[in-house]
Amino acid sequence: MDERTELMNTLMQAVGEEGCGVSCGNADIYRDEYGWKLMLEGFMEPWTLGGTMEEAKQRIRELASAGFGPAS
Repeated sequence: MDERTELMNTLMQAVGEEGCGVSCGNADIYRDEYGWKLMLEGFMEPWTLGGTMEEAKQRIRELASAGFGPAS
């Protein structure tokens, strides 16, 4: 499994398929020179997730547990 797929799986586990809906299905997770980013449908800017896989996974869980963003 590649890193992008691993982060998508983390997103789906943290939010759940029902909570995620179309936004997660069309999510774009990518890495640039600043680290991992998450771009969801309907949002103007990508969210910075962190420089490492573990930071990115933790940030996804934080966003999901806060009740906003992908979980809203």
